[in-house]
Amino acid sequence: MARSHARAHGRGHPPHGHPSHDHPHHDHPSHDRPPHGRGRLALADRIRRTRHRAAHLLAPHHHDHHHDAADKVDRAMEASREGMRTLWWSLAVLGATAVVQGAVAAASGSVALFGDAVHNGADALTAVPLGTAFLLGRRAANRRYTYGYGRAEDLAGVAIVLTVAASSALAAYEAVDRLLSPRPLDHPWAVAAAALVGCAGNEGVARYRVRTGRRIGSAALVADGLHARTDGFTSLAVLLGAAGTALGWPAADPAVGLLITVAILLVLRDAAREVFRRLMDSVDPELVDGATRALRAVEGVREVGQVRMRWVGHALRAEVDIVVDAELSVVRAHERAVAAEHALLHAVPRLVAATVHIDHTTPCAGTGAAADPHAALAHHLTA
Repeated sequence: MARSHARAHGRGHPPHGHPSHDHPHHDHPSHDRPPHGRGRLALADRIRRTRHRAAHLLAPHHHDHHHDAADKVDRAMEASREGMRTLWWSLAVLGATAVVQGAVAAASGSVALFGDAVHNGADALTAVPLGTAFLLGRRAANRRYTYGYGRAEDLAGVAIVLTVAASSALAAYEAVDRLLSPRPLDHPWAVAAAALVGCAGNEGVARYRVRTGRRIGSAALVADGLHARTDGFTSLAVLLGAAGTALGWPAADPAVGLLITVAILLVLRDAAREVFRRLMDSVDPELVDGATRALRAVEGVREVGQVRMRWVGHALRAEVDIVVDAELSVVRAHERAVAAEHALLHAVPRLVAATVHIDHTTPCAGTGAAADPHAALAHHLTA
């Protein structure tokens, strides 16, 4: 199969005269009008513009229009603002919950409640790296960070995983120490009330974080919300420990503290897996399937080659290969690339840019198959 070098890159601003399916008003109608008395001048002008088109079609360029770019920036800024609102609200709720639980834990000597308070405090502090990542994500791309600063959110996920790991270690230490050196539990009913406060606070934060994270496409925020939901269940475990102590089983409180540590470790595993997948450019296979279906439905696309996607912060970028007929002119093949990109932007949620590489079918028998223009690259490709 032979290939063409025609590409459609990103979504940038097209030079004047480029065909555009989305914005036909950017084409100048006068380019296609008959000369009407200015034959030579019009013909020369048409040749010049055709060469101008071909030169841009054979080199990387962009398809964004001004209002598309502005709309994209507005959506990114709004997502960042919404994420920041969620983080500050979560910080306030979980911070207050941790303070209440910590005060009751100090008065009662409950190790389970202490572990829950420490974990809620650590969960509240995860707003700091996430908030920093959202602020960095607002910065525009430059010559060094050509894709922008969206990956700061993935680094924030690493910080969250480390914070959760530290809180689990502290909770485990306190629980084991209490098992080895038993001490009485005072005010079990106050401990039970603080446990209910912890459960309510965590569930409220979990719902808000997960809802916002899914709406703006932030995996780190969704993971943090699921983490908070698990913390709500561990708060209920503190309630069971207080009930066991009140019924005459002093080891119930540190035993629940160990169970809380195990629950934290389970959350840590899931959060670490999610962050690892983002760092490794993992995407949901259903997104790839949806993109492939959208490309196959585009008129003039004969085959679909590789479809690759990656998250940059809470936005998706794609690189795809499509096959068109060899008989198409460069201009027509480029139009197919634009149509393919347009279809992807409609079919894939949170996709902000797509690079479309055009291959073409082998010419029909008798027309003379052209040499593969990519042959010079063959020895650079790995198996």
